[in-house]
Order: sequence, then structure tokens, then C-alpha cells
Amino acid sequence: MNTPDIVNKIILVALFTFLGIGFQAVSFAGSQKEEPLSNSVRAMMQRSVSDKAAPKLVFTTPQEGQAWMREMSNRLKKRIPDEAYREDLLRTVHYEATRAGLDPQMVLGLIQVESGFKKYAVSSVGARGFMQVMPFWVRSIGAKDQNLFHLRINLRYGCTILRHYLDIEHGDIYRALGRYNGSLGQPQYPNMVLGAWRKNWGYSPPIFEGSPKNLDSAPRAI
Repeated sequence: MNTPDIVNKIILVALFTFLGIGFQAVSFAGSQKEEPLSNSVRAMMQRSVSDKAAPKLVFTTPQEGQAWMREMSNRLKKRIPDEAYREDLLRTVHYEATRAGLDPQMVLGLIQVESGFKKYAVSSVGARGFMQVMPFWVRSIGAKDQNLFHLRINLRYGCTILRHYLDIEHGDIYRALGRYNGSLGQPQYPNMVLGAWRKNWGYSPPIFEGSPKNLDSAPRAI
């Protein structure tokens, strides 16, 4: 790389840092491809994004939910110092991920890679927010007044879209992540998300007295 190229790269990194976007978030932000949806899939996704239920933690016991929140909040503290907002984000991530049948820790890894936990991140192709959702999804399955920078709306869309891709790929999370990022068949992005998940967000829940030993027991909201 010659000197002008190095200088240009330094200027770009400084600009992204000044704007609060972050170079990694811009480099690996999502660019889902707009593809035709069957009427049944469109209707299902429309129902999913229109549900206005309040986000809540869903665990077998209140103690498990409190332990998860405490642990994840401590890990996220440096990135999001505001405790109330940090816990609102985590509560919403857990609710939306669980609702979509996704692992909340995996979704945290995806957000880390996609936006670096920056609410107003915008990619070079226009993907927006924490989960870098492309605006065409609002036209396709949502309502025109939905703001993709809104915390709950962004996470609702992101989890619904990833669930859609996971269904297409018959449960193959590696390929589903590739579709989510618009880089199907390329290993870099799935490896980054799975690596962030394992390194920063992996979690083994503690066992509390009175917790059901049957792992298939239905969780309840707290």
C-alpha cells in the first residue's frame, strides 16, 4: 500500500470514529438482498413485525432472569454506560430473540459485528440501526411510519429477518448469517458473529434452588 492510500485509510478511520459509527460496523454492516416473498411468508412476517407486545425477559424463574441481566449488563457496560438504556436494550434483545426462536447471546454477537452497539449506525448501502436492517423490509413487510432507528422496531425486524433466513436454510445458522449480511458463501462474516458470540456473550445459566430440572419446561415471562 503506497503512502497516499495509507493516509486516505487513516482519514476514513478518523472520520468514522468522529461520526460515532466505528470502522468495523461500517465494514461488516448488513446488506440483505431484496427477494420476492411468497404470500404466506409475507403474511407471516407482517404478523411478526406488527405485534406490539412489551419486551420482557423470559426465563423459568425470576432468579435466572435477574442473573442473566446482571451478567450481560456488566459485559455491555463499557459500550453503553447508561444503565437504564443498557438494560432496556438487553431486555428487548432477549424478548425479540426468544420470540423468534433465536439464541439471545447469538443476537448480541450479531449486533456487535453489525453495528458495534451503535443505535444510529448506517452502512454504505443504507442498512440501519443496531441490527443493520435494510429499509426495503419496511416497504415489504411493515408500515411506512416504522422507524428502523427505534430500538424495539429495529430488533423486531432484525430477529424476524434472521428467523426467515434460518428457515430458508433449514436451521443452518452459518448460511443464515451469510444471507443476513448479504455475503452467502463467504466465511468471514459468519465466523465473526459466531466468534463474538463465543468470546463475549457465551453464557451458562446458574442453577437455583427450585429451578426445574427438565430443560424442556416452558419458560415464563418475568
